[in-house]
Amino acid sequence: MNRPETLLRPRVPSPLQEVRDDRFARHGITLLLKRDDLIHPDLPGNKFRKLVLNLEAAAGRAVLTFGGAYSNHLRATAAAGRLLGFPTVGVVRGDELAHRPLNPSLARCAADGMRLHFVDRTTYRAKGSPEVLEGLLSLFGDVEVIPEGGSNALAAQGCAALGRELRGLTDVAAVACGTGGTLAGLAAGLDDGQRALGVPVLRGGFLGETVARLQEQAFGGPAGHWSLDERFTFGGYARTTPELDAFAADFEDRHGLPVERVYVAKLLYALTALAQEGAFAPGSRVSAVITGTPDAPAAPAP
Repeated sequence: MNRPETLLRPRVPSPLQEVRDDRFARHGITLLLKRDDLIHPDLPGNKFRKLVLNLEAAAGRAVLTFGGAYSNHLRATAAAGRLLGFPTVGVVRGDELAHRPLNPSLARCAADGMRLHFVDRTTYRAKGSPEVLEGLLSLFGDVEVIPEGGSNALAAQGCAALGRELRGLTDVAAVACGTGGTLAGLAAGLDDGQRALGVPVLRGGFLGETVARLQEQAFGGPAGHWSLDERFTFGGYARTTPELDAFAADFEDRHGLPVERVYVAKLLYALTALAQEGAFAPGSRVSAVITGTPDAPAAPAP
């Protein structure tokens, strides 16, 4: 049987592009963009890397996973189901959405064949508990369960390929973080002397423990050198400020790159601020992993 990676025909390794930006150049820093957004039109960036080994483990069985009403992960899973011919179930946070018209993101999931199952927010918070999982399995039968955001041990192992693609090409590899799987794998794939930097887009201070746990599950213990800078959440997931919006628009004007606002804008803002603070030694090559495209419907602030 053909592997999902063969059937999906991803563009890997993804391109690594240098951009000339005086805010970095004046400090002797080279800014590189790791264009993971170009890997696959329906499973861009870390969505492909996190899903590919999970889909291989599912071996054609139905996949059940979790997300909010604007989840890129749900859309990528639904698209993979359409492309590879397996059933998908999306457990969506917020039972109040069940009787409303589907937003464009969920409508795309449904069009790709995903069965949407809405649950109340209390149940959603307990989605990893045996009771909730047993209830879902009783409803949907023999399914492969993938966690919210796709972050588990297999996802981290898949994202290690991202780090391996950057060996010898960068000093710092930076990525915006939601559930931690991409950072866990990125750091593990890098070579000695390189380091990974995670920029969380959610508040809470929980991500360090999550990344460490994922590395333990995926690699048997700590892997690679990584750190987090949690100063750039701009209020939390899908939240923004006029300052961040202006920065993203300016970056687009400077470099002709459409900037995804939920993750990538915060990453690029953080790297620009860190360069000005002197966080990177002169002569450093700093790579920003572009994990997504801006064409997804914008999520309202929660």
